[in-house]
Amino acid sequence: MTKIGLLSDTHSYLDERFTELFKDVDEIWHAGDLGDIRVLDKLRAFKPVRAVFGNIDGLEIRQELKAHERFMCEEVDVWMTHIGGYPGRYDNLVKNSIYTNPPKLFITGHSHILKVMYDKKLELLHLNPGACGISGFHAVRTALRFSIDGELIKDMDVIELGPKKA
Repeated sequence: MTKIGLLSDTHSYLDERFTELFKDVDEIWHAGDLGDIRVLDKLRAFKPVRAVFGNIDGLEIRQELKAHERFMCEEVDVWMTHIGGYPGRYDNLVKNSIYTNPPKLFITGHSHILKVMYDKKLELLHLNPGACGISGFHAVRTALRFSIDGELIKDMDVIELGPKKA
């Protein structure tokens, strides 16, 4: 079993509580808009990290990360990207690929809106952890924690970090 801590849209701010909230996870996944390379460095110093760059990320982060990560976690095909849309409204940049070769788990960021949705047509789970930074239009900062056990995605926890203020 692999325990995952999933966050997005830190926008240069990493809440100190993630040290406690993600203490039992095996990996941290970041769905883009880190904002500052120091956020990535802090996460990497704490746990193994998989991450993609987002639309606000500069050259330093883009040299470290890709726009898309497609990988296997246990027996689950995972695709993580920053701007990907959601079931019924996939972004044009991913639409063709997601319909011709859907993953089992599709992870995005960007919207600052937490979503856990199942796409019955493509038989995939879509996750967007919302935004955990203090910049943007969201009112509540959020993240997700879950487990992958073989082919099962389970034990989904929504983490609410409170209002957008630091």
